[in-house]
Amino acid sequence: MKLPIHNTAGLAFLAGIALSAPAFAVVSIDYVTVGNANNTGQVQSQGTFGAVAYAYQIGRNEVTISQYAEFLNNAAQTDTNGLWNSNMGSNANIAGITRDGSDGSYTYSVTGSGLRPITYVSWYDAARFTNWMHNGQGSGSTETGAYTLTGNTGLIIKNVGATVWLPSESEWYKAAYYDPNKDGPGVGGYWAQATQSDTVAGNTIGVANSANYFDGDYVGSGTSSFPAGNGLTDVGAYGANSDSAYGTNDQAGNVWEWNDAVIGSSRGLRGGSWNGNSGILPASFRFGFTPSGESPSVGFRVASVPEPSALLLVSIAAGVLLTRRRRCSL
Repeated sequence: MKLPIHNTAGLAFLAGIALSAPAFAVVSIDYVTVGNANNTGQVQSQGTFGAVAYAYQIGRNEVTISQYAEFLNNAAQTDTNGLWNSNMGSNANIAGITRDGSDGSYTYSVTGSGLRPITYVSWYDAARFTNWMHNGQGSGSTETGAYTLTGNTGLIIKNVGATVWLPSESEWYKAAYYDPNKDGPGVGGYWAQATQSDTVAGNTIGVANSANYFDGDYVGSGTSSFPAGNGLTDVGAYGANSDSAYGTNDQAGNVWEWNDAVIGSSRGLRGGSWNGNSGILPASFRFGFTPSGESPSVGFRVASVPEPSALLLVSIAAGVLLTRRRRCSL
């Protein structure tokens, strides 16, 4: 297992990577920093992915049920945009979040483990979550900010100046598959799996190179029509020996994750899910889904700007390395 610390970007990682939040914020995202700017992309049959010219942050985990419930309780007392899907509370395979009260005074409660990823969210729901985060949470707007939304229609592009957003396909891809030291110190490359492996992932919790996907049985717990109950697992349940080189969890399996790719009239999904097989986990697999679609196997994670202290440390580290190189050349 390689530690997710890579040359100068490692200093940013050690600096503390949680995005500063207002005092009234109720949702805190655990971010990892993805440095190594200007890396080379990887060619796949559908295009070239993973090249990112800047440092950024991405959620270590998928947005959880508890985090989304906090969002609903702050932003969906009146739910005109359908941010809550009744299946979140009734589908035992992923539940969930239940809703009480009436329009204008809805309240939302978590059932089961709130550490499992949220599902039954459309691309528009996920974009509204990022708008709310961008606007400081609380009573922050869900309709403007990272994205300017008009109902649940259109192929919306991220606004300039967004501070929290749905990752671009290359941002998502790089965080999942790129390793700055894959082929030796400072020699970057891409893994086939988001578990730092080129071989097919297993699905046993605690075993290296594993992910939550369907392989004749479901690994979750609970009561449902499925053999092993609820198909979701808590984020990060598979352990650090199954994370990406940057330290993200569950970019293989658990839930499909929205990104901002436009694929015809669809938006991008990557990563596979708890009810799909191992064939949809690799970097080579890309999928599009209608942006208004909601599914028990689709969720999301968010991206953000780097923490200022991390950028400062990267700059300092780069300066130190440059100084050392100059001295060595004397």
